[in-house]
Amino acid sequence: MKKTYFIISLVIIAFNSSCVDASKKVKNNNIPKDSIMNVVVWNKSIPGNYSQQTVIRFDSSEIDKFINKYPNLAIYTEDIHKFYRNRKFAYAWFDKNGLIEQANNLNSRIQHLDDEGLAGKVPYSEKLDTLFQVLNGSKKDLTTELMLTGSYFAFSKIAWGGTVNDQDIKSMDWFLPRKKLDYQKYLEEIIAQPNTKLLSKDPVFRQYDLLKSEVKRYRDLAEKDNWSVIKLTTKAIKPGDSSENIVKIRERLFLLGDIKSNNENALYDDELGLAVKRFQVRHGLNDDGVIGNGFMSALNISPKERLNQLLVNIERSRWVPEKITGSHIIVNIPAFKLYVFHSDTLQWDCNVVVGKALNQTVIFNGDLKYIVFSPYWNVPPSIVRKEILPGIKGSSNYLKTHKMEITGYQGNLPVVRQLPGPSNSLGLVKFLFPNSFNIYLHDTPSKSLFNEDQRAFSHGCVRVGEPKHLAIYLLRNDSTWNEAKITAAMNSGKEQYVTLKQPVPVFIGYLTAFVDHNGLLNFRKDIYNRDKRLEESLFTNNKKSL
Repeated sequence: MKKTYFIISLVIIAFNSSCVDASKKVKNNNIPKDSIMNVVVWNKSIPGNYSQQTVIRFDSSEIDKFINKYPNLAIYTEDIHKFYRNRKFAYAWFDKNGLIEQANNLNSRIQHLDDEGLAGKVPYSEKLDTLFQVLNGSKKDLTTELMLTGSYFAFSKIAWGGTVNDQDIKSMDWFLPRKKLDYQKYLEEIIAQPNTKLLSKDPVFRQYDLLKSEVKRYRDLAEKDNWSVIKLTTKAIKPGDSSENIVKIRERLFLLGDIKSNNENALYDDELGLAVKRFQVRHGLNDDGVIGNGFMSALNISPKERLNQLLVNIERSRWVPEKITGSHIIVNIPAFKLYVFHSDTLQWDCNVVVGKALNQTVIFNGDLKYIVFSPYWNVPPSIVRKEILPGIKGSSNYLKTHKMEITGYQGNLPVVRQLPGPSNSLGLVKFLFPNSFNIYLHDTPSKSLFNEDQRAFSHGCVRVGEPKHLAIYLLRNDSTWNEAKITAAMNSGKEQYVTLKQPVPVFIGYLTAFVDHNGLLNFRKDIYNRDKRLEESLFTNNKKSL
């Protein structure tokens, strides 16, 4: 029975060395496998039951008087006017009994922006808090009413839309369209349907709330600042071993929540073994239960560093669309994973190989329109120049040995392509979603790389661990194709293009921290050093008033 998941992070597609062209099923395992999804109740803090009263009103001229007094909210003047015009200038945050519950919730979130992963302040946040303290049961107060509305727009646009500007985002090679949220419409819908469950959540990717829930724990750990480096005294620690280091490792796993209790035992027992495997899964390591250098490297990363990693990925979650419907594919580069969804249901996932550090992937999206069985590989000019020409000079049989042929010339440079077949660098099938980056998904003859923990080996494109399974899924509604025909086409040695009846969106993103479908917080290595650039921009912006 399929489990339903809500989408988290839009994800990145990597480039494969063989793939820049010139022209899993989820496995059963006792240890949870990483995903970028989770089913968790939405945070019900701000959107909700606005006052439906229509009797208590005010004159529209009061808005401009308010803005003149509090000019740092001037950029929201039109939002505030439109909001109240639609309400015929009736109070929204007060009813006949006084302030409604949502007003207190909003003020609480504004006064605790650090819980949102933000370090700045909403304009006049101290004034807003003071107004709450001096109300003394008043039935209504216009300054408080307008301050709440102005603060709502200020808060929502940074907490749900992000603080990093578009120019800085693009400089980080993030080319996914930034989320455009109609806050005015959103508020109007809340007022029209105050009890609709759909509107009881923040309008952001689910990962926003999931990651945000982990911030306090890591902030508390960071404040203790006692995360000294644990060094292995042996090559590895295995079940049954005894060591003083095991006592330290057990304590650390207890603090991180991977083991329920700390018995301070120096023996590597079964309980510790389960905790070690859980930690390995959460960090994308081979879950063999062996404590080695990779395990210790991840365990020694300080809570302060992890906290920054959380805040960076919370910010990314503010940029992307709230939800995607229909069939779509997501690739998360740092996790080396491809996920196939239909609406909110995860169909299956598989490992991928992505671009190495010198061939970094940009973050973008496109529509998968074509499957190419038994593809040629049109060798990029850069590879012809750097690899093919030296190979030809070294051996007269180079092209024949590598099953390549010259189809023409561009100036003095030959145009080279590799013939279809099992040794073709693209494997037996490729998946095209036309884009200016010339990136696509494809098979590969180098299957062993899918078993590595770190799978950044390609020159750019994404090598898919289960390409046949992907082809079967994409053609599942086409009666002219079945598994046998797909297998035959992949092995025919004759290139064949197939146009999908319905294009499938592909999203390529970058999350180094995410909560999986088992509710486990996952961390991954920042393989392209993108976190640091965003961290600098984010924390610089958050030092000032937002």
